[in-house]
Amino acid sequence: MLSPQIRALVKATAPVLKTHGVALTRHFYARMFDGNPELKHVFNQGHQAGGEQQQALAGAVAAYAEHIDDPSVLAPVVTRIVHKHVSLGIRPEHYPIVGRHLLASIREVLGEAATDELVDAWAAAYGQLADMLIAEEARLYAESAAKPGGWTGWRAFRVVGKQPESADITSFYLAPADGGQVPDYRPGQYVSVRIFVPELGLMQPRQYSLSDAPGQDRLRISVKREPAGAETPAGRVSNALHDRLQEGGVLDVAPPQGDFHLREDNAAPVVLVSGGVGLTPMVSMLNHLVSTDDPRQIRFVHGCRNGAAHAMKDHVNAVAAARGNVRKAVFYEEVTRGDQPGRDYDHAGRVDLHAIRDQAIVPDADYYLCGPAGFMRAQRETLLALGVAADRIHAEAFGSGGAPV
Repeated sequence: MLSPQIRALVKATAPVLKTHGVALTRHFYARMFDGNPELKHVFNQGHQAGGEQQQALAGAVAAYAEHIDDPSVLAPVVTRIVHKHVSLGIRPEHYPIVGRHLLASIREVLGEAATDELVDAWAAAYGQLADMLIAEEARLYAESAAKPGGWTGWRAFRVVGKQPESADITSFYLAPADGGQVPDYRPGQYVSVRIFVPELGLMQPRQYSLSDAPGQDRLRISVKREPAGAETPAGRVSNALHDRLQEGGVLDVAPPQGDFHLREDNAAPVVLVSGGVGLTPMVSMLNHLVSTDDPRQIRFVHGCRNGAAHAMKDHVNAVAAARGNVRKAVFYEEVTRGDQPGRDYDHAGRVDLHAIRDQAIVPDADYYLCGPAGFMRAQRETLLALGVAADRIHAEAFGSGGAPV
């Protein structure tokens, strides 16, 4: 338990961290990778180059300082971090390394403001946080290992199928190379995969949602090829998977993790709202509900650019046509000449829950959101405005996922 004096010192740094947090975390990562280059294999170097990881860590450090009197406020963020850490194989021995570089960075970036007293206070606060994360991660590691077919760390999986789903999304069907069992998982969860990236000379991990129902003898991930942007390079891992990983190839896979998943503790109706490749965990949930013959009302709302970008269209259409309890609404943002309303899409423009509120707003339903951050913010705001309770809205975070590893 931290003393009142330590908590006060740490809390007093919150405004400074909000202003200079990114400078601190940028310095921290550069320092850590220089001193411990082996950790480059653990961290997503794409997020490092784009600045997402520095932003995520800066936000987390500032939030921890602000809520040091009651860290339980941060429980949802901590849960997300713990799942991602376990997915990446973060172990107790990593925490002293991170702590050493973080405290040194506080001294080096804050200068004279970083008194010995302040740095000692942050050392105690970091120790408290590390102990909490390590304990929760140990629990998840034990759960993963105890499942039938379960494991910890990385396990080789063989590609037993590769199927294009759209112009830029491809599904990979993965079976254990050791011939063993595939563990159960919760619909909506993800796995980490890693491959060697020659351009970086590093193993690089990425997280991809599982896109099919659990209870099968293989896993399925559906990967979007990430093109280069105006200020960002093309996704090295996604492009390598598309271009180089063929049927028969082998991929390292970590056990399923993630706190975004279908709630099965009640029989509430389910509304699945996705944008772009965000449909992958939604299809996992949909397929699970259908495969278990779940009678609850299901709404599948999806938005994408146009027909060329529309993944798994035929599958979802077939489910909606065959199941009286499943209704879909598809939005195309840029309708092209070959796109037919009623067959390919239902509405032109961006996803607009106001426009389909009679269909999408179901009494006492749980709402699941997945897609780009701006998309999820917009849908959440709309749902709240339409009277949906905040605790009924569940969202998956792309990118660094609020998990500053």
